Amino acid sequence: MAIPELIEMVPLEKPVVAEITVPGSKSLTNRALILAALAGGEITLRGALWSEDTQVMVDSLCRLGFQIKAREDRQELCNRTLVVRGLGGTVPKAGTAGRPLKLFVGNAGTAARFLAALVCLGRGVYRLEGNSRMHERPQAGLFNALRELGYRVDSPNHRLPAVIFGTGPRAGAACTVGTGESSQFASALALCAGRGLWQVALAGKNAEAEHYVAMTHQLLKAFPRRGGEFQVEPDASSASYFLAAQWLIQPPSSITVASFPVSHWQMDAVFPDFLPLPATVSRRTQLGDSIMTAMVLAPFAAAPVKFTHLERLRVQECERVAAMRAALTKCGVKVVEKGQSLAIFPAAGKLRGAEIETCQDHRVAMCFAILGLKVAGIKIKNPACVKKTFPNFFQKLAARPPGGLGATIIDARHRRRLAGDALFAD
Repeated sequence: MAIPELIEMVPLEKPVVAEITVPGSKSLTNRALILAALAGGEITLRGALWSEDTQVMVDSLCRLGFQIKAREDRQELCNRTLVVRGLGGTVPKAGTAGRPLKLFVGNAGTAARFLAALVCLGRGVYRLEGNSRMHERPQAGLFNALRELGYRVDSPNHRLPAVIFGTGPRAGAACTVGTGESSQFASALALCAGRGLWQVALAGKNAEAEHYVAMTHQLLKAFPRRGGEFQVEPDASSASYFLAAQWLIQPPSSITVASFPVSHWQMDAVFPDFLPLPATVSRRTQLGDSIMTAMVLAPFAAAPVKFTHLERLRVQECERVAAMRAALTKCGVKVVEKGQSLAIFPAAGKLRGAEIETCQDHRVAMCFAILGLKVAGIKIKNPACVKKTFPNFFQKLAARPPGGLGATIIDARHRRRLAGDALFAD
């Protein structure tokens, strides 16, 4: 049974005591999959996220000839134990100029960028393509860096779809890449540089301190290279929604996240430090994707909150700055957009229900679902978009405590309460 196209959240009326498990980190899972494929032996990934974004990565690696076995995780429905047979830098399959091997990445930025670097280590021709939004997202910095390394990348508009000609490792080849458009460009090159024998330099002030690039380098240091096991920690961005619910609902409720990340690899692991919200929050230096979670809390702050350095939000799953501004405004919140910032003003007691256009963006859907636990009349369009990173998100909201929040979620068209499989996004 598919989740309805329009659902309505009903505010929580009773205190909740819950400890929520969240799926594994998408960022770590997709990085670990690339490193496992390049390893010199069998790698077991535990706690790996099993969602749309990671499944397109697994499917693509299998199309490239890698052997990957998936086993269910007893602790979390949307995790898997993945056993990957690493081939020491070899990419088994390839296509030809006349018939490239096709890889479909949906709207998964990590898959699109990481696979573009990986297939350069193959020996043949590959075509990377995604959905319409992925074809709009930036790729030029990565493609230019790959060309500097000596690989041919054919892309008329510097975006996907693109045809890449793999010629294997290129000892001594060097390139420079920036992190301005996306830190995933630098991460893609770093993940494959060891096997590719590349020298990769970062351009731009403070590029080395970029959080997601730092995550990649930490993972490179910790990852087993010749076989072994790696534990993927829970996703801090996904955890932010339940921490936000705890802050919104306030005591006597107690909502915690099981095994909250402690490595500090994930940028959003500091989200609890931003409750209550400060006067200014930066997407560049403070919070990653969870800055959107903070935005739906801002109307309940004591003073206006300014969210800065939002340029990357404009080129992700949707134009997120515009999406958040439009949705909050519909809910009765004063939002002022100026340059790459949003100022969100207090509106407690003035918020109203609204039908939220998610723009096919999982994070917009999850943010406003949390708002709907406090504000009556919040309706979420296309809630199935959460399958990108958190397919059982709405199940977690509706499940009885302590494993869920016990929220009531209604099919907005037919006015019936939803539960179980009817809330799973697939």
